[in-house]
Amino acid sequence: MSTTRPVFEFLADSGKLPSVSTCVLFGPEQFLRRLALTKLRRALLSSEGQTDDDPVHTYDGETAVWREVADELSTLSLFGGGGRRVVIVDDADAFVTRYRDKLEDYAAKPHKSSVLVLVVDTWVSTTKLYKLVDKTGLQIECRPPMTTIRGTKTIDEGRVGAWLVGHTKIVHDAVLDRDAARLLIELVGAEFGILDQELAKLAVYVGRGGKITPSIVRELAGGWRTKTTWDLLDAAADGNAAEALRELDQLLQAGQEPIGLMGAIGWALRRFNAAARVIEETERQGAQVQLPNALAEAGVSRWSEIMDKAERQLKQIGRQRSSRLYRWLLDIDLALKSSHSSGPRARWQLEQLFVRLSRQLGPRRDTLGSARN
Repeated sequence: MSTTRPVFEFLADSGKLPSVSTCVLFGPEQFLRRLALTKLRRALLSSEGQTDDDPVHTYDGETAVWREVADELSTLSLFGGGGRRVVIVDDADAFVTRYRDKLEDYAAKPHKSSVLVLVVDTWVSTTKLYKLVDKTGLQIECRPPMTTIRGTKTIDEGRVGAWLVGHTKIVHDAVLDRDAARLLIELVGAEFGILDQELAKLAVYVGRGGKITPSIVRELAGGWRTKTTWDLLDAAADGNAAEALRELDQLLQAGQEPIGLMGAIGWALRRFNAAARVIEETERQGAQVQLPNALAEAGVSRWSEIMDKAERQLKQIGRQRSSRLYRWLLDIDLALKSSHSSGPRARWQLEQLFVRLSRQLGPRRDTLGSARN
């Protein structure tokens, strides 16, 4: 039976933690890893009735030596009490690479008096170590929940929004309106650390037990870089290439990296591609679909201000370009991670995309939901 759990499921579970000797927190979202580690640590100590003054030992994975970690795992509680020691290896990717064979041996026969916790970014499911821990330990996958829209995987913004509502209540002692949660994701993107920072700021503004509404989010969320990034995206989707290039220059001059900007750009534009797929598939079935319904199925909030803007932008981009967006974004992502990773070549990748989306290169008439280009 698999013991690998999605992080949202783990965070929401109020039941007792199963008795395990090896735990792995893995995935690209550092903020979610920190949340999961905090809960895991508390759960381990409370479930064991820990009495040691210093029952948790943390090592840096870059410099940790297996001999020292193994010695700590085999050390009995100094003051008795029957509690198990918790040994955490943080940022453990390099540690796992160096000591994979020893970790495999340990996962097969762990110390019953200790718990080893590995916090890693990459954790490949085809490896022997993954399979060993999956059978006998606990693995928590720290990445956003995903959903599939017409064959394309995308972040499940509905689940992220529902989680934000609960997280705001528990951590920030405020009430987050569901429409406000969707708007916050729209403004910030699915960047969990930034989302939490914005929620903390909003919670202070409304006061303890106060309600965070869409109008408050619109007024206060995001610093100037967040606003500039979304100004850039609006200009690009509106077909205003000149303005998009000016916004891009401002962000790059302020120290933003093209590959970092690409995360927000890709997240926003993929929804237009998903909406185009919804429309095309519906038409193949002999039916017609309204643009707002297609955009909503693609993950766009139905809040009127957001939906009206998205509908206008989808019409501007047009059928052919919307259908090609996923391929364009994939090519840019691959280039930024290899041949065009820095400097003018990385910048050119984004500039080329904005020019492709310009009004001057767009369809002569809107054909989405009616005739083809």
